[in-house]
Amino acid sequence: MMMRNFTTCVFAIILMLIFLGHHPVVSLSPIQQKTALFQFQQSLTISTPSHSYYINGEFDITEISSYPKTMNWSMNSDYCTWEGVRCERKTRDVIGLDLSCSQLEGAILPNSTLFQLSRLRFLNLSWNDFSLSNQFPKEFGFFAKGLTHLNLSYAGFTGRVPFGISHLYKLVSLDLSYNHGSILEKEVFKSILQNLTQLRVLNLKFLNISSSLPVNLSTSLRVLNLGYTGLQGVLSQEVFQLPNLELLDLSSVDINSVLLMNLSSSIKVLNLYSDGLFGLFGVLPQGVFHLPNLEQLHLDYNYNLTVILPKVKWGSSGTLQVLILSYVHIYGGIPDSIGNLSQLTYLGLKGNNLNGPILTLLALLANLTNLTNLHLSRNNFTGPLPPGLFDHPSLRRLFVSHNGFTGQLYEFDSSKSKMQYFSCKNNSLYGLIPQSFSQLVNLTYLDFSLNNFSGVLDFKMFSRLESLQHLDLSHNSLTVTNTSMVTLPHKLYQLGLSSCNTKEFPHFSRDTEISLDWVDLSNNGIDGEIPQWIGSAVLYLNLSQNMLTGGLEQLPWNSIEYLDLRSNKLNGSVPTLICNSSSLEILNLSNNSLTGVLPVCGTNLTRLSVFDLRMNNIQGNIPETLSNFRNLQTINLNGNRLEGRIPSSFAEFDSLQVLDLGNNQINDTFPECLEALPSLQVLVLKSNKFHGLINKSSKMEHPFPRLRIMDLSYNEFSGPLPATYIQNFEAMMIGDVNERKATYIEHVTNAVYSDSTILIVKGVEIEFVRILTVLTTIDLARNNFEGEIPEYIGKLLLLRYLNLSHNHLTGHIPSSIGNLSMLESLDLSSNQLEGEIPRQLTSIYSLARLNMSCNQLRGHIPEGSQFNTFENDSYVGNLGLCGNPLSKKCEINIRTQEEDDEDDDYFFSGFTWKAVVIGYGCGVVPAFVAGYLMLLAGKPKWFAGIIARELGLKIMRMEIKWR
Repeated sequence: MMMRNFTTCVFAIILMLIFLGHHPVVSLSPIQQKTALFQFQQSLTISTPSHSYYINGEFDITEISSYPKTMNWSMNSDYCTWEGVRCERKTRDVIGLDLSCSQLEGAILPNSTLFQLSRLRFLNLSWNDFSLSNQFPKEFGFFAKGLTHLNLSYAGFTGRVPFGISHLYKLVSLDLSYNHGSILEKEVFKSILQNLTQLRVLNLKFLNISSSLPVNLSTSLRVLNLGYTGLQGVLSQEVFQLPNLELLDLSSVDINSVLLMNLSSSIKVLNLYSDGLFGLFGVLPQGVFHLPNLEQLHLDYNYNLTVILPKVKWGSSGTLQVLILSYVHIYGGIPDSIGNLSQLTYLGLKGNNLNGPILTLLALLANLTNLTNLHLSRNNFTGPLPPGLFDHPSLRRLFVSHNGFTGQLYEFDSSKSKMQYFSCKNNSLYGLIPQSFSQLVNLTYLDFSLNNFSGVLDFKMFSRLESLQHLDLSHNSLTVTNTSMVTLPHKLYQLGLSSCNTKEFPHFSRDTEISLDWVDLSNNGIDGEIPQWIGSAVLYLNLSQNMLTGGLEQLPWNSIEYLDLRSNKLNGSVPTLICNSSSLEILNLSNNSLTGVLPVCGTNLTRLSVFDLRMNNIQGNIPETLSNFRNLQTINLNGNRLEGRIPSSFAEFDSLQVLDLGNNQINDTFPECLEALPSLQVLVLKSNKFHGLINKSSKMEHPFPRLRIMDLSYNEFSGPLPATYIQNFEAMMIGDVNERKATYIEHVTNAVYSDSTILIVKGVEIEFVRILTVLTTIDLARNNFEGEIPEYIGKLLLLRYLNLSHNHLTGHIPSSIGNLSMLESLDLSSNQLEGEIPRQLTSIYSLARLNMSCNQLRGHIPEGSQFNTFENDSYVGNLGLCGNPLSKKCEINIRTQEEDDEDDDYFFSGFTWKAVVIGYGCGVVPAFVAGYLMLLAGKPKWFAGIIARELGLKIMRMEIKWR
């Protein structure tokens, strides 16, 4: 027996050593614990203070205050008095360490002295940045002796969650949430749920689990947060019926609403928020509204969920505080019973197509005396906004944007109002903005943009609102002035004054630090140079469409993410400072007077997605190093004086969607390096000095796989048309020809910027300020292409605009063009095409413009469909054509004197100014001179009769012979 016990003990010791590895649990003396704490603090750095925000619901933003708790730690003081440290009174063992929100940065390595504190029961390292750790430290598993609370949320850890955490069997609370990039493998997940039987709080939000939820959950669980974890498979009914469960968060997890039929009566907070892709579907069971302890219900963005609110009584009316039903389908509207929710503080009804006047809802709100947040945005409410909304005894946040509200906002009693957040963006409100808002001393957020407010508004109105952080007056009929030269509140971090007729920049006090990070002063009449205060840490800056002058050196290149200075009078060169901007995503300096050459940068601009410098005076070559910016989606350098060649390194732009180098002086052959770009949709090389043949073959099996717009016009390309490319334009072949939805080429990183380009459409130069994905065009006009038009051009079923004019094309017009059912404009003018116009073209019902002038076409012009709408100028310069709309008939008979007279009338009836202009382009200047001499001779009818009679007889004989 003794031998057996001895063997058992040895085996247990071996298992323990295997588990602990080289980190046996050793009790440290007080001085050793003090040293371990101090060395841990020394291994990390303290970051520069910055604003961090925790977003709890829509617009409900709570700032997390952070400060360096370890700053005053000193070996000369008692470690048990250090901030964040908690000691056991008798033994002076460190049993608690709370360093949350301490601005700590660095890495927690395996040899960190933190893991020597074996007596820890409580450890909180949340809201710091340990992203330099090369993995999720497995050493957290060595606190198995007594750790009951572990909080590592928002800590920047990545990699696999260590298996050892499942051995912390005394844990009561485990929070690993918001460590984006961390992976919780199936076996570790299963072990945590099975081994940690005392667990009451489990928060794994935003961890990557991507497996099913194990069964046999601990009945002690009170908080279970598995939102945004990628849970897979069908959830068990068990998870909804845990007897002690108070908070359940399954955000963005696919759940059949039937599973909510028998929810645990202990639930206080139910969060089933969706990301729009995954979430609840079906009809929400009525029993959810009758849970006796329910305090918060979050069902946001469940587009496939139907909600029928109780008409009479809510079982949770005495407890429900938060009700968020944004972007669901509320069947039957808002019932009167909602007025019985006496404890309600937050009501979110955004995006539900609710309609009618708001007065009915206002009557219900009168009973909700505790309501602080009301979100009614993106519905169809109409009529005026009642003043009673601003007099509500508890309402602090009111959002009614994107509705159909009309009328004026009237003055209200600011002494009764507690309003802090107000947005009426994008309605039809008009009149003056009430001065009452200037008396709301606690006002934080104010948005009047996209309405019809008018009058003169002085900045003085907002100068006393010291708490104001967001102000947007954009896109009204206001005139914003600063007659008193007052300064705006120093806490302001978002300022929108677009289209406000303001003539100068607002002023800020020089004695305070400016917090602005979002500024939009576009489309005003502001002149002069950009002020120095713009050089603060602005992230979004839009000063476009003003009259600004000067250079760009003073801008906050180190911090800025979005910069739009288009359509000003800025001069100087593009500063090399942009090379140091690691955060810059959008750069739009178009339509200015910038000169010099493009800067040669290294690889710092890794996030840059838009490089738009069109319509300036930039010269020199395109730098080879531009390809270092691998994330570029748009390069627009149209309308400069660039020379040289297109760098072959452009083949490395895997994300490039738009390349516009038109209207420069680039002297190069066709850039074959671009054919392999997988994302390229727009290629504009027009009006340069490109020359030579375009390859008949390609190294790529499918070159230009996504190209929708190719404009090579006004160059010197020669040889046959680029047949290899044309027959591989898959984006012009594959798709729904009936697609009518307006979708645009957008940017993944930032949807604020819209690509634009200028194209010749239906003979007119048009700027597309946003490029529709259905916009497809091939423009090869005014080159030296020769040979025939390939028959397989008829495979481009989605093509809308085709221009092959002013080349040297020969042969017949392919009948396959009749397959292009989406074609709106076809220009084949000024070539050497011959034969008849194919009748198949009459089946193109969308064709709005046709130009076949100045060719050698003959025969009868097809009739029917759109062809009945085209006029003479579509066909002039083709002497062999006859039929409508031309006056020349196609009948064959012997001419009489009367018909000769009619021919005279035909000649002069077609001699319009359009015919003269087009005829000039076709080479009829000698004929015009002859006509002038004929008039001088005084016998135009005699001369015309001879010519017409002789030519007519010859043509008739030739046609009879051919037939």
